[in-house]
Amino acid sequence: MRYFIQLSYNGAAYHGWQIQPNAVTVQETIQDALSKLLNTTLSITGAGRTDTGVHASQMYAHFDFDEIIDTDNLVYKLNSFLPKDIAIQSIFQVADDAHARFHAIRRSYDYKITLKKDVFQYDYAYYMHQKLDVDKMNAASEILLQYEDFQCFSKSNTDVKTYNCKIEYARWNKDYDMLVFTISADRFLRNMVRAIVGTLVNIGLDKLEVEDMHSIIASKDRGEAGFSVPAKGLYLTQVLYPDEIFE
Repeated sequence: MRYFIQLSYNGAAYHGWQIQPNAVTVQETIQDALSKLLNTTLSITGAGRTDTGVHASQMYAHFDFDEIIDTDNLVYKLNSFLPKDIAIQSIFQVADDAHARFHAIRRSYDYKITLKKDVFQYDYAYYMHQKLDVDKMNAASEILLQYEDFQCFSKSNTDVKTYNCKIEYARWNKDYDMLVFTISADRFLRNMVRAIVGTLVNIGLDKLEVEDMHSIIASKDRGEAGFSVPAKGLYLTQVLYPDEIFE
């Protein structure tokens, strides 16, 4: 039987989601805990990868187990077993072929910029003291919706077969001294959101013009896009699935 896990994590202490040699990752931490509690070796598959230091307020993963699980009890035990920076919201049975990664139809991220020095936000948002033109940044964000190939925002030497992504929403919103960029798409490339945000920040600082976004995307060259903003301000906030995978 296949089960989905809904979870969240503070990514500051982890080298991203994906298991890798000689590094502590979110996937490995949950997988080890779950295997010990269910007394068998399990493998979990996440909805996607997040890079080192990136957070998730909503993430999904799946695993297979041969027996019916008391899911409420397992959630309680798993939360007691896991470190304080990983939290399990729910575990539930799904269709046997439901896949946390391949069946996801939309993912959303927030990127947070604090406009004043805030000791409580230092580890969770990117501090910028310079004045940003949010109207220009939003005008450039709308241009993203006109394109599908985002190779210019992808980390080099990735193993993807296509750089195409369908961006459905991209906008900045200001709440007092916090500036939040929200972006939703069917999929994202490695480092894509952080590179987009860096490019939009350059436009907000008048280092680039709004219309430059067209030529940057058309170039398919990572060197033409802006800098990659720090990981600490990035949050995976939502993963959506079609209703039919849920039993």
